This record gives sequence, structure tokens and C-alpha cells, in this order.
Amino acid sequence: MSRRRSPEKRTSPPDPRFGDMMVTKFINYCMKDGKRSVSEKSIYSAFDMIRDKSGQEGIDVFRTALNNVKPSVEVKSRRIGGATYQVPVEVRNERRTQLAMRWLIGFARSRPENTFAERLAAELLMASKNEGPSIKKREDTHRMAEANRAFAHCRW
Repeated sequence: MSRRRSPEKRTSPPDPRFGDMMVTKFINYCMKDGKRSVSEKSIYSAFDMIRDKSGQEGIDVFRTALNNVKPSVEVKSRRIGGATYQVPVEVRNERRTQLAMRWLIGFARSRPENTFAERLAAELLMASKNEGPSIKKREDTHRMAEANRAFAHCRW
């Protein structure tokens, strides 16, 4: 890590269909082997499936699901005097979004449906209703932080 200055933040243009930066970020996280058009196509078709199934706009369900999955605290390992403690720390806003997207995509990929668009649509619908494995992951993270609250004074 450089001591001189921190690197400047790169911003990518908003996505063509909704003009939303979060959707662009989500497309980038979903992308495999640099195939952006494949990722875009599957995400937009997932949003269309959501609109057909639930009657709500796909982008609104996406935003709700993302906000529901975002964790507010997490635990980090901290070594003090030969012992390792799980210290609860508050999560920065960018990392909250990153974790939520990573969890949504990871659990969508492990679902049993046929195409990735179907898997993603089902996962986003469940997360927007506060249920499913990505919500469980957030609750487990919060529970772990709550259990280790006694070590909060070890924060750095």
C-alpha cells in the first residue's frame, strides 16, 4: 500500500436501461470472464421476470432486496497477546453494498433453477420479502457480532 496518496476512485457510467449506478455495479459483480453483455442480458431478463411474477418493477425489487441484505456490523479477527478475538466492527457503506451484492449473487448461483436469470429473479424476490439464504447470512453476521460484543473494546 502506497504511503504517498490514496488512488482516485474510478466511476463507471450508469447502466443504459435504468441509468442507475447500483445496477452497473451489480452487472460488474455478476460478470464472468469479462463478458459484460451476457451479464447485462441475464440481469435485465431477471428484472423482467420479477415484473411478470410480482407485478412490481424489477429495479424497485432489486433496491429493496439490496437494502434488506446489507449488514450493519461484522466481525473481524484481532490477535491480542496470543489469543485471537472476533471483534465486532461497524461496516462502511461501500463495503455494505459490496457484501450484499456478493451474497445475493453467490446464493443465486447456488439455486436449483435452470438459467441464471431465473435464479437471480427468485433470490431477489425472496430477499425483498426478508426471507431466503442471503437474509439468513446477514442475520448470522449480526448474531455473531452480537455474541462477541464483549470484545468491542479491542477495536482498532
